[in-house]
Amino acid sequence: MYADLKFDEKGLIPTIVQDTQTRQVLMMAWMNAESLQKTLESGETWFWSRSRQELWHKGGTSGNTQKVSEVRYDCDADTLLVLVEPAGPACHTGAVSCFYRVLSD
Repeated sequence: MYADLKFDEKGLIPTIVQDTQTRQVLMMAWMNAESLQKTLESGETWFWSRSRQELWHKGGTSGNTQKVSEVRYDCDADTLLVLVEPAGPACHTGAVSCFYRVLSD
């Protein structure tokens, strides 16, 4: 099913999550084949935590789930783009997007 996708040597693929309505980039996380399968089956995002070495359901604790509209992959088949309808902020800080800081000189 995922024959085209190129997971890294740890079995992971970077995943960008984007709001389907606003197109704002919400977060980046890692998926493995199991979290991708759970995402497709449940219709909500699941990821692989590299620090905890376990699957995690986005919003499982906070309630800030992400309903999946579409899953795409890039031309190199090594990055996923998941378009979602968010039910609350994506960032654990409470920010709408994890990309709220600006790198300055």
